[in-house]
Amino acid sequence: MRVLHLVKTSVGATWALRQMRELVRLGIEVHAAIPPGGPLVSCYEASGVELHPGQFDLPVRQPWRWPALRRQLRALVSRVRPDLIHSHFVGTTLTLRLALGKRHTLPRVFQVPGPLHLEHSIFRQAELRTAGPADHWIGACRWTCQRYRACGIPEDRVFLSYYGADLESFSARRPGKLRRELGVDARTKLIGMVAYLYAPKRFLGQVRGLKGHEDFVDALALVLRREPGVLGVCIGGAWGGATAYAARVRAYAAKRLGGRLRFLGTRGDIPELYPDLNVAVHPSHTENVGGAVESLLMGVPTIATDVGGFPDLVIPGETGRLVPPRDPVRLASAILEVLGDPAGARAMAARGRSRARLLFDARARAVEIRDIYREVLDS
Repeated sequence: MRVLHLVKTSVGATWALRQMRELVRLGIEVHAAIPPGGPLVSCYEASGVELHPGQFDLPVRQPWRWPALRRQLRALVSRVRPDLIHSHFVGTTLTLRLALGKRHTLPRVFQVPGPLHLEHSIFRQAELRTAGPADHWIGACRWTCQRYRACGIPEDRVFLSYYGADLESFSARRPGKLRRELGVDARTKLIGMVAYLYAPKRFLGQVRGLKGHEDFVDALALVLRREPGVLGVCIGGAWGGATAYAARVRAYAAKRLGGRLRFLGTRGDIPELYPDLNVAVHPSHTENVGGAVESLLMGVPTIATDVGGFPDLVIPGETGRLVPPRDPVRLASAILEVLGDPAGARAMAARGRSRARLLFDARARAVEIRDIYREVLDS
């Protein structure tokens, strides 16, 4: 089986890389079109993926590029001659469908990494109206699958498969590294948020960043009234050139919290930092399953917002806590509950770890994807 993958970045989207690596191990001939020059290019090559340099994201801001892009994608498909094309982003999916046309018979799969476009009618309709009989969807959470079915997509063309994680990367680690770096001991309660800073999308009416950093700042201000010794930690730098937005968030935190929230920037040692956190929060406004997978794989008490795929993993009272999005008051209350019952929180996190290992094993999910390919090709 020969499959061509379309990915719009060679900087992020490591979940797509992990999936392709495991598909290669299963004997699938994996080709991938990705932009050249990024730090992940060598990782794809080392995984046995045959690369085709190219940026096939829809050029919305550079429409004059479209004729050449259309020719390039058609030529790539003719050269590779895949049995199936697997696209991982809305933009690459739209490019694929518009370039080949609705009636093209080559099977196409869109695995949806996040539900943002489905939450806005104009973008949802744009995606759905470009689809043809050869198109299928893989939701990376239950919400996404349910949304497509509610839009009229037949059951047999919508599948569920989570993007997997490397479980061995999240084995038990000895605590202490983060606390030494921050200069605090075990008496200081650390509340952590691990997420890149994404600037608000003004054209979608967003005022705050979609990961909810400002909500975390506001919640932490409320927590400090009850627990003045806690310290907040933000791990993750500005994404996609959002340096001005990141500076605004840091300034807002300094104004509201003084020095009680530390920003550590982008890190490559996150599994070594998680063991020192008393609570991990994921206050996203929109999300697939996000960083909750990592925090629970590390057995850290986890709070997430009740959006997208978080409820697939974070089950209230069983594996963690869910709060409404954009609600710092409820987020602060949940943080205080965790701090007030550390034994109960750790027990929930342990159950969450078991659930995360079951749902997000990259090897098992790759087998699932292979089986979906077979079903699509047989349909």
